Amino acid sequence: MIGRLLGWCFRILLYLAILLALALLLFRFVPVPSTLMLGRWLTFRSVERQWVPLEQISPHLIRAVIASEDQRFCSHAGVDWIELNSVLEDEDGPSRGASTLTMQTAKNVFLWPGRSYLRKGLEIPLAMAIDFAWPKQRVIEVYLNVAEWGEGLFGADAAAEYYFHKPASRLSPAEAARLAGALPNPILRNPAKPSRGLQSAAGRVQRRVGQLGALGDCALPRGAKDAG
Repeated sequence: MIGRLLGWCFRILLYLAILLALALLLFRFVPVPSTLMLGRWLTFRSVERQWVPLEQISPHLIRAVIASEDQRFCSHAGVDWIELNSVLEDEDGPSRGASTLTMQTAKNVFLWPGRSYLRKGLEIPLAMAIDFAWPKQRVIEVYLNVAEWGEGLFGADAAAEYYFHKPASRLSPAEAARLAGALPNPILRNPAKPSRGLQSAAGRVQRRVGQLGALGDCALPRGAKDAG
């Protein structure tokens, strides 16, 4: 009986690994929904999202999101072990997250919302698999097309149109900083009418962009790199 159960467990894990590999291969080339979007569709709630390729997203927003969310994005392999160890060694207990953009992409595409040690534990191997299977440009492209920027509002292009009445390709540095600053709490933060807290967050993002230097260039489309 134990041998049979172990055999079934092995088969299930093998099938899940094959499904994940196929999903990673498929999602490298096609528009990807998030689990939040799927949940809204299944419960007949509205979803506003227009998938756009990375070339149609302002480099200002790409760099602002990296500066705000994951400044070592270009140098780690999906997981920022330095930041993760720093959070785990905090004497007062974890007071902040250590999710990289790749881990957030793994959560948005493959996992469920909410906080739990199980979900966080799954994010790490998924992020490492994503980093192995996708180039950095694809990771940031998927992230910026599934990130939530309001109730039922997903993706950079939908957010740019909703808040600033322009496509994501035309975002200014200040607008990009406001969108990046809203990500930690997109339901309560309005980039078009920023509160004092969001204005402060956007200012920090712009300062970090200035300090980022070439560390954000790995995620830029080739044309943007050549122009820079």
